Amino acid sequence: MSELLVDFITSLDGCASGEGWPGFWGLEGPEYLAWLGEQPEVTYLMGANTYRLMSGFAAGEVPSGQDEFRPEEEASVDELSQASKVVFSSSLEEPLTWANSTLVRDDAVEAVRAMKSSGSGLLSTIGSLSLSRSLLRAGLVDRFRVVMFPVITGATGEERIYDGYPDVALEMIEHRTFDGRIQLVEYKPRVLEHSPLGVPA
Repeated sequence: MSELLVDFITSLDGCASGEGWPGFWGLEGPEYLAWLGEQPEVTYLMGANTYRLMSGFAAGEVPSGQDEFRPEEEASVDELSQASKVVFSSSLEEPLTWANSTLVRDDAVEAVRAMKSSGSGLLSTIGSLSLSRSLLRAGLVDRFRVVMFPVITGATGEERIYDGYPDVALEMIEHRTFDGRIQLVEYKPRVLEHSPLGVPA
């Protein structure tokens, strides 16, 4: 049976990106980059918006506000291009142009449920906030990992991750600090039907 990881890179205030900020908020360091390079092979799951954004980067479209990719960003996109990717969308058309991408039009929750039961490798979301939220609500997420960068994007933050989430209890299974400033926390999540005091959410 496959394991499902929801994986986010965020500011301290829970935003997935910020207007005018580079990738990794410009704060990635050698320890963090080395750890990224050690990650096991996964099949990435994403929605249409993430696919459009990331496949654009792979095709050479530079993020807004930048003149060119930094080497770290370019390496990250290259690794994604080589990985297997499953894209859930009713609006995208085949064939998908980004290498190693498969389009699935079926309901994402049921498709991932089937992938988990029939597979043996690691599945991981990338971006795709609404997809990740739906998979968590359905109880399909085995591990919930967040790497927090030491910035608060109160004025420029975009893509607030936790809006619309249910209440979730988190059992910590790993934590680590990279380069003296980047914090990783990883949990086993359990969606709560009501708050700990028994009041319906």
